[in-house]
Amino acid sequence: MLIADLQEAAQKIAGFLANLNKLGGLRLKYRITAGDGARDPEGLESRQIYVELGGLDVALVTQHNGELLQALETLASQMLRLDQREHDLVSFDAGNFKALRAQELRMAAETAAEKVRKSGIPYAFPPMNSRERRLLHLAFRSLEGVETASSGEGQDRFLAVYPQGKTDLPVAAPVKPRGFERRPRR
Repeated sequence: MLIADLQEAAQKIAGFLANLNKLGGLRLKYRITAGDGARDPEGLESRQIYVELGGLDVALVTQHNGELLQALETLASQMLRLDQREHDLVSFDAGNFKALRAQELRMAAETAAEKVRKSGIPYAFPPMNSRERRLLHLAFRSLEGVETASSGEGQDRFLAVYPQGKTDLPVAAPVKPRGFERRPRR
């Protein structure tokens, strides 16, 4: 689906970011590009609106693996009433975070593929969001001798790497990093 009125959508996002700066006390600059100029040069996203963030609080937006960056993107998509499957029509980035993360994931894919080819044992990446799982799947397309599949539900969904033709092998679900488990309520 396409965003019907790109100018109106861009203005809504600009208003949202202005309010975030004013009411949230953030110091972010932003440049919003809509239409053809917003296209992803690598073709990883089918974005129609691209928001590039800068300013003094960029580090805040990208810390914790870009959680705030992803949250801003999600809020903008919800504001525009985009279907969940259309989440990549609006893309936020700050300090080239996404490109650097994509490069990091490609290197991790190469390392995991080599490990799986040598050992014959499947490898499971830690749970990650759908965008990052997609980047990994795409990275593995160019690597021979391995196949990938996503497993799990919701926030526990992860990508598994198997030797070619052996997706029936069992794979251990990844262990969540310490500090991310839910604490029981008292």
